[in-house]
Amino acid sequence: MDVKKLIQTIRDFKGKRVLVIGDVMLDKSIVGDVTRISPEAPVQVVNVQKEEFVPGGAANVANNVASLSGDVYIIGTVGNDEMGATLLEELKKRNMHTDYMIKDSTRPTITKMRIMARGQQLLRVDYEKVHNIDREHEEKIINELKQGIEDIDVIVISDYGKGLLSRNFMAKVTDIAKGNKVYTIVDPKPMHREYYYGCHLLTPNYDEACLMSGLEEEFWEDVMKVGEALVRKYDTDILVTRGEMGMSLFKKDGMVKHIPTKAKEVYDVTGAGDTVVATLAMSLAAGSSLEDAARIANHAAGIVVGKIGTSTVTASELEKDIKKDSEYNGNQNGK
Repeated sequence: MDVKKLIQTIRDFKGKRVLVIGDVMLDKSIVGDVTRISPEAPVQVVNVQKEEFVPGGAANVANNVASLSGDVYIIGTVGNDEMGATLLEELKKRNMHTDYMIKDSTRPTITKMRIMARGQQLLRVDYEKVHNIDREHEEKIINELKQGIEDIDVIVISDYGKGLLSRNFMAKVTDIAKGNKVYTIVDPKPMHREYYYGCHLLTPNYDEACLMSGLEEEFWEDVMKVGEALVRKYDTDILVTRGEMGMSLFKKDGMVKHIPTKAKEVYDVTGAGDTVVATLAMSLAAGSSLEDAARIANHAAGIVVGKIGTSTVTASELEKDIKKDSEYNGNQNGK
């Protein structure tokens, strides 16, 4: 591993242009303290101290790109409601380009509300109405993409299965990307396994990879069989994220690389996949090879799972972590 090369890639992140398309959400945290049980029911009473708002879903991918010093554009839908206005405000605070966001009055802004006390999640409440966007909104998004594609280095499609993506929509996006020679990464959902033909890279977690592979369940324990089946099925490169087992990269040319995890302590895996695809996009936009991009993304995942809640990673954190890991391995090898 060429550490200097990885560090230079990270330093080249600044200003790289990434477009994120997907199911955007708002993560709302109600943080308080618990000192008693309700007299009305056997439940804890939370004395609210503060409320926090963070971009979630595909918007968390965009947030990670912004945190890595990227120039991020985002396409998705929000409701014509208070939470939609809050989400757009949070995106703008983070210097994201929101001109291509679409307001859809037929459903609310997807909101995940978590009630927290003493560092623990007590309850999660979801506000969402899941159905496919109508043809009018789909055409608006496609037109926005056609207008803005020339300004883009890499596209990330973040599928949370909430209704933005359809087979027809995905075919149009990949055709536009190919026509403009823009690299496309898809963070997939097995329920949409037939949508993803024509992209450059798929990044399923291991459970998703098994479900999408088309293999019988008896073969799911063999990561080689799963990865190779996905490459054959989609005719594209595959990066399987495997939690504490790290990542496995399967390339169309037959190259396979298993990358061990860099996580030291795991506190919360929320949004780790979003961090991975954002870091991959930034690395590839900066001219990295796919293997090196996966190594950098693996470090990013190791950092973010050591944080609580929906979190991001900065370029400086990444550089520091890679240097520290290199020094540690150098010392170990010198023993």
